[in-house]
Order: sequence, then C-alpha cells, then structure tokens
Amino acid sequence: MYRVGDYVYFENSSSNPYLIRRIEELNKTANGNVEAKVVCLFRRRDISTNLNTLADSNARDFEEESKQPSMSEQQKHQLKHRELFLSRQFESLPATHIRGKCNVTLLNETDVLTGYLEREDCFFYSLVFDPVQKTLLADQGEIRVGSKYQAEIPDKLAEGDLDNRVQEKLETKVWDPNNQLKDPQIDQFLVVARAVGTFARALDCSSSIRQPSLHMSAAAASRDITLFHAMDTLQKNSYDLAKAMSTLVPQGGPVLCRDEMEEWSASEAMLFEEALEKYGKDFNDIRQDFLPWKSLASVVQFYYMWKTTDRYIQQKRLKAAEADSKLKQVYIPTYTKPNPNQINAPGSKPGMNGATGYQKGLSCESCHTAQSQQWYAWGPPNMQCRLCASCWIYWKKYGGLKTPTQLEGATRAAPRGHMTRQEVQGMSPFTSSAGRAKLLAKNRQTFILQTTKLTRIARRVCQDILQSRRAARRPYASINANAVKAELFNQNQNRD
Repeated sequence: MYRVGDYVYFENSSSNPYLIRRIEELNKTANGNVEAKVVCLFRRRDISTNLNTLADSNARDFEEESKQPSMSEQQKHQLKHRELFLSRQFESLPATHIRGKCNVTLLNETDVLTGYLEREDCFFYSLVFDPVQKTLLADQGEIRVGSKYQAEIPDKLAEGDLDNRVQEKLETKVWDPNNQLKDPQIDQFLVVARAVGTFARALDCSSSIRQPSLHMSAAAASRDITLFHAMDTLQKNSYDLAKAMSTLVPQGGPVLCRDEMEEWSASEAMLFEEALEKYGKDFNDIRQDFLPWKSLASVVQFYYMWKTTDRYIQQKRLKAAEADSKLKQVYIPTYTKPNPNQINAPGSKPGMNGATGYQKGLSCESCHTAQSQQWYAWGPPNMQCRLCASCWIYWKKYGGLKTPTQLEGATRAAPRGHMTRQEVQGMSPFTSSAGRAKLLAKNRQTFILQTTKLTRIARRVCQDILQSRRAARRPYASINANAVKAELFNQNQNRD
C-alpha cells in the first residue's frame, strides 16, 4: 500500500537503476489508471562532474564538523550511492511503475554516516539540485542541532555583586505596566487612534482607491499596526494623554500607519499566492523569483497577515475539498515479471532473455563471484559484462556497483585466479593510461577503411587538387571527385 508522502522506487528502464521519488498526489485518470504526481530526487550519477566535486567538498566539511568515525574506501564508495539531491521538479508517472518503498531523511549533524550503510533502502540528502540552473545549494530546512547553536549563558552573579552591564544596550523598553494611566483611559486612547487612522485614510488618495468605503477604511485602521503605533506614542510621551494626542495629529495632518497588507498591491498579492503554490513557505525563493523588489522581512510579514484574511480561508477550503476528492492511497501488487536482462532464467531455454553469445565462466563485475543462482546482463552488450543476483539488486536500488572500479580511482586488488574484462583491458600493453580510462568507460566499436589502388595513386598524383591536409581540416567540405579523375586521366595520357 502506497500513500501520499511515501518515498518510492520507480522503474523507467529495465537496465537502468530505479528512480527515487516522493509521492505528492495520487490521481485517477479518465481511463481508470492511477498516476502519481511526484517530487524528483537525483543521484550523484545524474549530476555533472563539477557538481559532484562540490558535493564531495560539502561531504568532507560535514565529516570534519560532525567528527565522523573513519571509514574504509569501500564504505566511502558505497556511501555516495546513499546520497540524494532534493529538487523542486515535479513529474507524473504511472503508479504501476512503483517497485517498492525506501526511506529518505535530511542529513543531521548527529547522524552517523555508516548507519545508512547498515540499513536497507535508506538514503539521505543535504543539498538541493536545480535541474534548470544546474546548481547545488544547501537545504533551507536544516535542523540546527549542536553546541554551536546553543545560547551562551553567563555565570550567575554571586550575592552582593553588581551587574555592570549597560541595560540600555541590552534591551529597549517599549511599555511600562506601572504607568499612571488606568485601563479605561488606555482603551479610550486606542479608540481615538483608530479614528485618526480612519480619517488619515480618507485624506490619502491612494488609500481612497484601495478602500473606497468607510467600512473598509475603518477595518484597515483597526489593524495591529495602528494599535502598536498608539502604544508606542504613549511610551514616548511618558503616558501624558495630551502630548500623545498632539503627536497623533501633528501640524501636517494625521499620521497614517500602514502594514504590509495595505502596502502591497492586488497584483503583488496574486504573485505571492502563485509563488506560495509553487515553493511553499520558502520565502527566499519566493522573493528571488517572483518579488525581487520586496525585502525578505516584508514577504514574511505579508504571509502571516495574509493568513488572517478571508482569501486564505477560502483557498484552504478549496484545497481541503480537492484533497478529499483525491486518492489517499493505492495498492500496487508486487512486480513479479522477469527482467529482460536475465541470463538463462530458471526454466528458460538457453539463449533467451539476452543470454545469446554469453561465455561461460565470466565473473560478476562488482563482487567478482563466479557462482550465482541468477545472472543479469549489465553494461554495453558487446562487452558481455554481467552481475550476480545480489549485485543486480544493489545496482537497481543504489545506482552503482558495490566495489569501486579503476575508473573511480580504486587501487588494484591483489591478484586473483580470475580477472574481470575491465581489468584485462586495463592491463593490456597496447593501451595507454589515457586510453584505458576510455576503455573502462565505454568499449567503442572499431572499423578499418580500405581504399582502392586508384585512390592511393590519386593522393600522390593529384596533390594540387586534393590538398589532403586542407581537406582534413575541413571535413564538412566535399571533394570534387570528377576533377580528380580528369586530372589523373590527363597525367596518365601525358606519360603515355
């Protein structure tokens, strides 16, 4: 049973590793099938070499800061297969392609990295990958745990010791509860402040357009920004009501106090709602991509004020109604069909399921074992590489081999009774060190171009027309074969 919020394996190719996705929605299509709207997570093999280098640097910094225990080279190699990169890319996939659940967590300072290797189907992430910009950034949702995030508490003063700190620098007094005014007097002053705010909006042209009715102006004047200003005015005037009244209405006209809800235009509010739908409460991205002219503090304040409006309540009800109409969970039976990459599957005839042409006695490319109940074709068909059943499952789930190859910087192991095809090619005396890396990466097809005797003669006789060096530098330019033939015919006649 798969539910919204589960991390699952998706299979989009029989030979490639599984995709790891998080289910966001489960929708039923018109023809009765179930589609899953998912968030994409990427592996190291999905990003560029430069970004892999950046991820390695981030991993080293994390190991130093969190003081991780030492790991072997094989553990470091396998740990890279457990690292994922979160993204904000969504896609829709058929629910029938789900191949199982997995567990993905945000990497924490208190985590021990080797613990991920001890648990099956367990992954972690700490960076966010942008497939469009091709960038890696630290996740904003990091949980700040550790000694460096704790407050530094000074030692307790002994009895009789004086606190020599300057209190004015440590805090600012904004209200004195022991003032001479009574509560009814303060309430009356707040009513006057609201009335002044309503009158100020009536005089302001922009406010008259936004709040054309007296009721809307009075509602805007009753917001917290007006009450905060009124109480601050009392504090600054030492709770003298006469002075505070004159401060509310100076010589130039009444003071108009606006919060972010009034400062923002309707189009800006629509942009904010669109960005909130796309990014959630990631205010940095909302500001960067949709509202770059607003400050981050302004965006945050508007969000919490927007949550108090009827607009937010309506959207919340609509989303709740949509969620009720959508599927909460879906049952996908266990996938039991044989993989096309199986070699000599049990009960099948020799040569079926990709087994044609495979030599007996080849070892597993990952663990180098020569015995397995089931073998799977792996890599380019012409290389005839194969994996045992255990390593094939590891490849599908984690996107790599259990042991590092020479291409990944692994040291050569001690001599064994048998060698893999990659090692034989690496030891060949006919390949250079640079060529060996290419052979390990991909075994390319070779061909021989044989020319006729007439062509070889033409290269020497018709050098003025052919200009072979110039033609080699311009492979896209065609050669006039008729002119070459005519020149060759004329020179043969002259010799006769």
